[in-house]
Amino acid sequence: MKHLYGVTTAMVTPFDENGKVDLGMVEQIAEFLISKGVHCLYPLGTTGEMLRMSVEERKAVAETVVKKANKRVTVYIHTGAMNEEDTIALSKHAYEIGADGIGVVSPVFFVANDKELETYFVNVASSIPDNFPMYLYGIPQLAGNDIKPEVAQRVADRCKNVIGFKYSYPDYLRVNDYLAVNQGEFSVVPGADKLFLPALAMGCEGVVSGVSCAYPEPFVAVYNAFIENDIIKARRMQRIAIKYCELLKNGSNMSFYKEALKLRGIEAGFMKAPQLDLTQDEVKALAAALKELNEEASELFA
Repeated sequence: MKHLYGVTTAMVTPFDENGKVDLGMVEQIAEFLISKGVHCLYPLGTTGEMLRMSVEERKAVAETVVKKANKRVTVYIHTGAMNEEDTIALSKHAYEIGADGIGVVSPVFFVANDKELETYFVNVASSIPDNFPMYLYGIPQLAGNDIKPEVAQRVADRCKNVIGFKYSYPDYLRVNDYLAVNQGEFSVVPGADKLFLPALAMGCEGVVSGVSCAYPEPFVAVYNAFIENDIIKARRMQRIAIKYCELLKNGSNMSFYKEALKLRGIEAGFMKAPQLDLTQDEVKALAAALKELNEEASELFA
């Protein structure tokens, strides 16, 4: 079973001015990311505004990314939804279209206890073939439900296709606990872009990065340097990556990612209401700041 690894890019979803998904732009973004050397694509997660889309829209995006990738990179589809029925439908669909695996966020908004979380994940994992891999996805600051390491272990004990954890909260003591699941065989990928290199040093397989959707180059450089045991270069690239994270607001507003892509010549559409796009003044300020940072990081774009 294929794991998430290296630079796994959390893709934005481009919408037109009427809030409809633009699949042509989805293809362009996927091709851009593949051309820049990312290792895995992860559409329809938080960065992809997944909960503001219908099941049919999400299926269309998933099909488009899988087809465009054409096995050149690993593709995991995020399938977590507001109810178990939709999550299972999206998970089955991901398998049917040839994705390499799925990620499933914890139930959101409504409080779920440990038994409910375990039952939910087991039901989803049991709905797909046991050789189709699934990652649990914890983002407690947004979902409102925290997946404890012991819950992850119980789910993994019951479902052999649950092979890893995507953890999007910067608590690296907890990351260490997830790394101990399955006697250290659990695949763990953080969602904290700014802590990519420390995560690799701890034993994580990569990062799921939203910032890399707009600027994959520094993250690919961090990973390549780490794999080549060039820690000095990896640290330097990580410092550059952090600057892009801070400039693009670390995903607190995905419009920064979309505007950064547009400034690079890649159409990325608009935000889905009620989120707003950046104003013209904000875009102008972003363009100036990115120009300055790009010049500092010019070695990445040679």
